[in-house]
Amino acid sequence: MSAPAPEHFQYEDDPDLPGWKRWQILDQGRFNSFIGSLSVKATTDRTALVRHRFERQHSNLRDHIHGGALAGFIDMALFAAARGLGVLAGPASTVDMSIQFIAGGAIGTETEAEVELLRETGRMLFLRGVVRQGEVTVASFLGTIRKSSPPQ
Repeated sequence: MSAPAPEHFQYEDDPDLPGWKRWQILDQGRFNSFIGSLSVKATTDRTALVRHRFERQHSNLRDHIHGGALAGFIDMALFAAARGLGVLAGPASTVDMSIQFIAGGAIGTETEAEVELLRETGRMLFLRGVVRQGEVTVASFLGTIRKSSPPQ
């Protein structure tokens, strides 16, 4: 595993959610800052929860979470969950991601992705999950992350 990149992300106890970690990008000029910080909690050695509350700037004209914002959240949730599970510490890349949008997500409501690590190889992470708001399933997803190459 590559060394953490503290100059890019902050990962520390979440002051608003005891037992959770807050994962956020430090460079506010990057895309991740549009989504905002995420709260992460490993629930098993293979499953993590990632929380966020979407606001008006993340909405579409139906006042639901915009599909692009939800896709960005899911992409970031893959990385935040992998960090929370201890299988990713440094830079990595999304290789593949598929999303099934199931219901419109409400703005201003706690949104939670449950992410499961299906398999880890030397360079790849295979994950799947669902996004929920309470009892409502908003989306399901699959994703593959490629870890960075070790330094030569």
